Amino acid sequence: MTSKAFPALPGFYKLLFLHLEPISTISPAFLAWVFPGAAWFHSELIPSIDGGSKVLDARSTMAIWQLANCYFLLGLISSLVFRAVRDALPHDPVAQEKIVRASLTALAIADVSHVGLSFYGLPSEVRANPSSWNSMTHGNVTFTTFLFLVRVSWLLGIGRKTYSQTNYAQAAKSKAKAK
Repeated sequence: MTSKAFPALPGFYKLLFLHLEPISTISPAFLAWVFPGAAWFHSELIPSIDGGSKVLDARSTMAIWQLANCYFLLGLISSLVFRAVRDALPHDPVAQEKIVRASLTALAIADVSHVGLSFYGLPSEVRANPSSWNSMTHGNVTFTTFLFLVRVSWLLGIGRKTYSQTNYAQAAKSKAKAK
């Protein structure tokens, strides 16, 4: 199977945003829905010595399942939209870049609120001690901060060719006017 060209998401950006991030957002949904389940997911949100509650009331279970569905949705949107952009616009890197830019901008804004609210929601003794954080906390704070920084790098054009602000975009506009 050959890899399809995706000029707007080259190299590491493609690996991260087309493959790793969707896996990292879809996986928690299954952890909450199936195994280990909603009670485990709930107890992992804030690291604690006691392990949290083993049984949730119906409202808490529903809230965790809905949160899991949001993770699932984000993973599907990232994965499917970026693939659709790549496949539908294979010879139009300017259009690819505009759509990817809009998506990554929205995700970067959500990253800031997600990290901020996740960090703020931690008890102060946990917040001040990252070595006490569990994988869920690192996912919500550390990994999401990493994703934000990579999104900003993409938005700044670091490590990739930019199309919408280059001669390539001007040539494409001139070609379109000539038709």
